[in-house]
Amino acid sequence: MSVSSLNIKIKSLLEATFMHIWVEGEVASVTYHTSGHLYFSIKDQESSIKCVMWRSSVGRLKFQLERGMRIVIEGSIGVYTPRGEYQFFAVHIEPYGQGALALAYQQLKERLQAKGYFDPSNKKPLPKYIQKIALVTAKESAGLHDMLKIIEKRWAMVEVFIVDTLVQGENAPAQLSHALRYADGLGVDVVVVGRGGGSSEDLWAFNTQAVADAIFAMQTPVVSAVGHEVDVLLSDFVADVRAPTPSASIEMIFPDSREVYYMLEEMAGRWGSVITQKIRHCEQELKHTHEILLRTSPSRELQAKSDIFERLGEEFARTIQHKIAQKSHDAKAIEQKIQMSDPKLQCRKGWAKISIEGRVVDLSEIKPHQKFLLEDEENRLEAYAII
Repeated sequence: MSVSSLNIKIKSLLEATFMHIWVEGEVASVTYHTSGHLYFSIKDQESSIKCVMWRSSVGRLKFQLERGMRIVIEGSIGVYTPRGEYQFFAVHIEPYGQGALALAYQQLKERLQAKGYFDPSNKKPLPKYIQKIALVTAKESAGLHDMLKIIEKRWAMVEVFIVDTLVQGENAPAQLSHALRYADGLGVDVVVVGRGGGSSEDLWAFNTQAVADAIFAMQTPVVSAVGHEVDVLLSDFVADVRAPTPSASIEMIFPDSREVYYMLEEMAGRWGSVITQKIRHCEQELKHTHEILLRTSPSRELQAKSDIFERLGEEFARTIQHKIAQKSHDAKAIEQKIQMSDPKLQCRKGWAKISIEGRVVDLSEIKPHQKFLLEDEENRLEAYAII
């Protein structure tokens, strides 16, 4: 029998005998090839066997294979006849004693934590006033319906952007990460990413590296709202805020508008009273200040001086008028006296002024045999009283 014939018979025998088996062992070596294939070996206390998992099966592997890990592999024996070597072709791998998803979850959690993805210093606070919100979820999901219903009830004035994406299945991580990056560029105040409840497999997209990277890189604050309260996903640890359910996320983000209205009404009443009291107090202070200014201001003193000046001016005018009237009267009296003393005015035709020794006298004052002088405008005559 030739070597080739022997190897062909061994190949036929082994591959026909070990077509579908499960093998337990400890990982002795691991190589993730650039081609996408996985090459490893498992051992027990006495021997080992080489194994390979093709790229198509590696893509379905939930956790990272590591040296020293105890695993159970499903597959078949295959023989490479040119070298007379056999190896185990794995199609499925499970961690011994625990589920693959649980192990994958723990492995990724440790890696993300080491990279600072969960560090509180990297968390962004939610804005106090939110005008725009993006909801990253499946557009026909019950979770989206619940969120929209609560938004309408609690804070209907907010602008809502719905970013549709797969939330489960093999293509979900890639779509979710793309949807998150898109939502981050919308200019909203906060992004909510999530979905309703489901099995661990249904929620697994939120436990992937792609989604964790997308959330961590976002500039917009992110709220992770996946499943029910008992479901804790890696997206919850990476996000800025974790909500137990999609509905709870909206209740956390938005206040009840009715409560806000009541509070504003109460505050308006309270501030109205305060402002009214303040205005009254200011009015009193202004009145008091105005009185002080009136008492001490130059304009008030100037007005007082002006009033005095006006009063004195009026009195002076009255005095002047009185003096003028008095002097006018005196002038008239003097004028009359002058007229009476003026010979030209006193000596009218047929009349003469009588004087004795330069003194004007009446005719009745002339005594008998007394000399006197008669004068008119043109003539002068000495006379002698006979009687």
